[in-house]
Amino acid sequence: MKKVIISGGILIACLIIGIASILLLNNKLADDNDISAEVISVEDISDISEASTTSTTIAETSSEASTEASSISNISVTEASSSDPQAASTEETGEKINLSDLVNASSVGENSSVTYGIDVSRFQGTIDWAQVASSGVEFAMIRVGYRDSSTGEIKADTNAKYNMQEAEKNGIKIGAYFFSTAVTTDEAKEEANWVASYIAQYPITYPVGYNCEGFENTSSRQYSLTQDERSNIAIAFLEQIYNAGYTPIFYASRNELSENAKWNTSQIEKKYKIWMAWYNQDTSNIAKGPAYGGQCAMWQYTNNGSVAGISKPVDVDVAYFGYNGIESAKDTSERETASADVEALMKFDPVDETVTAKSTTNLRDKPSQGSDSTVKVTLQNGQTAQRTGISPSGWSRLVYEGNTYYAVSSFLTTDLSAPKQESPQSAQQTSDNSSFKTKFTDCNETVTAKDVVNLRNKPSVTDADSVVVATLSAGDTAVRTGINNEYGWSRVEYNGQTLYCVSSYLKVVE
Repeated sequence: MKKVIISGGILIACLIIGIASILLLNNKLADDNDISAEVISVEDISDISEASTTSTTIAETSSEASTEASSISNISVTEASSSDPQAASTEETGEKINLSDLVNASSVGENSSVTYGIDVSRFQGTIDWAQVASSGVEFAMIRVGYRDSSTGEIKADTNAKYNMQEAEKNGIKIGAYFFSTAVTTDEAKEEANWVASYIAQYPITYPVGYNCEGFENTSSRQYSLTQDERSNIAIAFLEQIYNAGYTPIFYASRNELSENAKWNTSQIEKKYKIWMAWYNQDTSNIAKGPAYGGQCAMWQYTNNGSVAGISKPVDVDVAYFGYNGIESAKDTSERETASADVEALMKFDPVDETVTAKSTTNLRDKPSQGSDSTVKVTLQNGQTAQRTGISPSGWSRLVYEGNTYYAVSSFLTTDLSAPKQESPQSAQQTSDNSSFKTKFTDCNETVTAKDVVNLRNKPSVTDADSVVVATLSAGDTAVRTGINNEYGWSRVEYNGQTLYCVSSYLKVVE
């Protein structure tokens, strides 16, 4: 009898060891380097979880979001693009966070509420924060700056102050983050000090984050750093932020965090909140947290969200904490009113040249023909302005009589002695069958993309209701039925729909 009991115990032990080995092997075989983003529409953040006093309804869609072909090309990509093999795992649960064990500088009192928010930068363009607030968003993590990956210069996000100002105005609690490429702890402290100074006049209630990506790219300033060095740099930033009176949080993807894969996670998570990016996971009971074995205080569960008031895809987050009030700004002196960066979604190459109108051209307050764009001055042939930038989207930035304006590049010339030309609009028959300000000259030709171009529901990249409906790639064809040379747009028929795109990214199929 005793011998049988011993044999049974050995058998059970062997089975346990065998199962654990299989699970460990499966985990090691998992390719944790690739995550794909899902498209999530945030319609009302007050219904997502019965466990939370705040809520959201999240509807998944199959639409594809894409940045404009004329957008800046050096936007860093947050995650790679294939599914994580652990997505189906339901056995792991997020570690319960003991808030008292983590560094916290809140003076209004942190609580254990589940709260819902977004994180944004200038790459979301001009945000209508009133609409964002009406959707139920409770907090916004706003990018305030970055260290240039080439020059090492610290630069402000051009929409940071506007975003903080407008989020505050509409009752959305503010957090912040900085995109770091620091290569020493001294540089990390410099970044933290810059951030603390930059945000001092705003009520920063949510944490201030350290965001570092792309360090394995050979072009990165951080490429030669060891994991220990990178982790120590991050900790230096987080500690300095805490010393400045803000709650720090560390951002990274689940694949970088898990099992100390790319960071010394086990060291960082003992003291600082973790903000984890992990996409395509089950969000049906999001208030319980992701199926992840480490500490996760904030979960960025998609980078492809759709939120009212934001024309571009946006990161959507859930925080497993909230606050009893709103922090006061550390610097209560009067601050200047911030304006939105009208060039946020366009790349302007710097130039310095004198131009005049070929005939006449309107100078606008923003590079758009939409209803939110106002004609300020009309430039006549013979009158001169200084061109300071040219965008591939077909717009020029001009300085005229001390003010900055925007004009369609094709209506300008550097030949100051050129005689006045006949206006293209008066010389051509234009179709007038839409409510858009943009009028199109009728044509009928087959076109394709030079590379890739977005097809939109209206001829604008800056209007909040301009939506990417489809993407045309090189080799795919559409029929161009109209062209507008003044604003650089084409009207095309594609898959039975009438859509619009930037003409300079198309070519005629011979």
